[in-house]
Amino acid sequence: MTALGADAAQTVAIGPLVVTERFDVALASVAARRGRDLATAASAAGVPLPGPGRHQSAAPYSAFWVAPEMWFVEAPFASHEDIVALLKAAFGDAASITEQTDAWVILDLAAPDLAPVLERLCNVDFRAVPDGYATRTVIDHLGCYLVKHGPGAARVLGPRSSAASLLHAVEVAAAAAF
Repeated sequence: MTALGADAAQTVAIGPLVVTERFDVALASVAARRGRDLATAASAAGVPLPGPGRHQSAAPYSAFWVAPEMWFVEAPFASHEDIVALLKAAFGDAASITEQTDAWVILDLAAPDLAPVLERLCNVDFRAVPDGYATRTVIDHLGCYLVKHGPGAARVLGPRSSAASLLHAVEVAAAAAF
């Protein structure tokens, strides 16, 4: 069952905005352990570790910075269903790794210009931030992550328990923007 309570991912179109629920993404948090060589292990495993406020992709993994010495790592669910076991094997004792897949709803937003929607949802100046920007923000009173993939593409990660509320907030903002 998806975060929005269906058997298949939902796609919603509001004007030019398309919101796609993603349940095909495995997610884990990776936190560096003090005194361990995380960078070498990450490089050997092909896991990017971007700096503050950044997202980076490197097949099959992508990652974004969430706190000092901590990242969320994404991979295709079909090949990385047990992402924690795969990352633990790669990082050994260099990192503490926690399963996050079922804790979050992932919504991909696509439109020619997402700024009118996102300026109604959060305090991020979407036009001004560069592609690959990632931040924690508040959307409709929910702590969420926002990742900018391009001027017309973004990913929002919000608490799974509030998935329907988050989607509703996006729909209301889009209706007002377009």
